[in-house]
Amino acid sequence: MIALAFGGALALGTALLSLPIAVQGRSATFIEALFTATSALCVTGHIVVDTPVFWSPFGQVVILALIQVGGFGVMSLATLLGLLVARRLGLRTRLTAVSETHTVAVGDVRRVLTGVALITLITQSIVATALALRFWLGYGETGGRAIWLGVFHAISSFNNAGFALFSDSLMSFVTDPWICLPICIAIILGGLGFPVIMELRRRILLPRRWTLNTMTVVVGSAALLVFGTVALTALEWSNPATLGALPPAGRLLAGFTMSVMPRTAGFNSIDVSQMHEESWFITDILMFIGGGPAGTAGGLKITTFAVLFFIIVAELRGDTAVNMFGKRLPRSTHREALTVALLAVALVVGSTLAIMLLSPFSFDRVLFEVVSAFATVGLSTGITADLPVAAQLILIMLMFIGRLGPVLLGSALALTTQKRMYELPKERPIIG
Repeated sequence: MIALAFGGALALGTALLSLPIAVQGRSATFIEALFTATSALCVTGHIVVDTPVFWSPFGQVVILALIQVGGFGVMSLATLLGLLVARRLGLRTRLTAVSETHTVAVGDVRRVLTGVALITLITQSIVATALALRFWLGYGETGGRAIWLGVFHAISSFNNAGFALFSDSLMSFVTDPWICLPICIAIILGGLGFPVIMELRRRILLPRRWTLNTMTVVVGSAALLVFGTVALTALEWSNPATLGALPPAGRLLAGFTMSVMPRTAGFNSIDVSQMHEESWFITDILMFIGGGPAGTAGGLKITTFAVLFFIIVAELRGDTAVNMFGKRLPRSTHREALTVALLAVALVVGSTLAIMLLSPFSFDRVLFEVVSAFATVGLSTGITADLPVAAQLILIMLMFIGRLGPVLLGSALALTTQKRMYELPKERPIIG
C-alpha cells in the first residue's frame, strides 16, 4: 500500500508538472516532469532543469507540495487527514501507518502522527521566519518575495529535499551564517528522525534514559558532522575553486555546511563539480550512511551503519553477543542490517555500472550521482541533465527505492509471505 501510495502521488505530481501553467517557457517533457516529481516526492533535490528559471510559480508550488508530502509520508499524511475527519482509525490504517512511521505499537499511531505534524509545523515556521527576515532586511527582497523564499527553503531543508529557488543553490550565501545556519539546523533536525526528536523533546537533559535508537542517532550524527567538517574543510582549504577564495571564517562555515548537506539535503554552498576527487569520495561515504531512521533523511541510516560496526567489533573480540551502548542486539536486527546494507551496495554497484555503460562520464562522477540518488541527497557534480534518458530513468528508480527503503520495497514485491514450518540441518562453511 505504501509503495502504491507513493506511486499514485508520483503520477499526480508528474501530471501537474506537465501542464502548460507549470512552466515559464517551453512545455516540460515527460522525463523532465517525471524526474522532477520523483526528486521532489522522494525529497532528493536532483534536477534536470533550473528550478527558478524553468518552473512557474504554480510549478514551484507543486514541487513544494510534493516535498512536504514526501517528507511527511504519503500514508502518514492520509492517515492524519482521516484522523482529523473521522476522529478514529481502522486497524488496517493503523498497521499501514505503523509500517511507514516505524511506530513501536499500533496504539501509538495517533500520538506519533500528531506529534510529527506539530514538530514539522513548528520547526518549519521558525526557520521560515528567520530566513524571510534575512532575505527582506539583508538582501532587499520585497515582503511577499522574502516570505515565499523563507517558506520554500524552510520546507525544502527540513524535509532534506535540497530544492532551491536560486540557480546556484546557496553559493551566493556561502559566507552568510544567517542563511546557511538556519538551513543547516533544519536539515539536521529533519535528519535525526521524528522518534528521536520526540524523545529529545522530553528527555534532552536525561541522556541515561535515552533509548538505544536515540543514543545511536545522536552520537552517530555528531561524529559524522565532525568527521565531515574536518575532512572536507582540510581537503578543500586551499582549492581556489571552492574554499580557497574565502576568508578563514567563511571557509569554516562552508566546510560545516557542506558536511551537513550529505545528511541528506542536497543544497550546495560551493561548486561541487570543482571539488577534489577525494572530497567527492568523503561525500559519497557521508551520503551512503545518511541520517536517522523514520525521518526525512535517506541513505543506509546511521543505526544500520552502527549495527554493522558493532557486529564487526563483537566478531573481532570473540563476543557471543553484539552489544551497543550498553544494550544487547537481537539476532533479527543483525539480519536486517546486513540485508539492507547488501541490497544497498548491490543497487549502487549495479546502477553505477549501468550508467557508465550508457554515458561517457568517469567512474567517480557516476558513482557520486548514483549514491546521491539512492541516498535521496540531490548533490551532483553537474552531469544530471546531460545523462541520456535511460540513465535518468535509473536515477528515478534509485530515488524511489531510496525513499521507500530496499527492505520495504522488497517486502512489497515478495511473491510469498508464508512462514516455513521446518528447519534445514545446520552446517558451517569456511569463512575468510
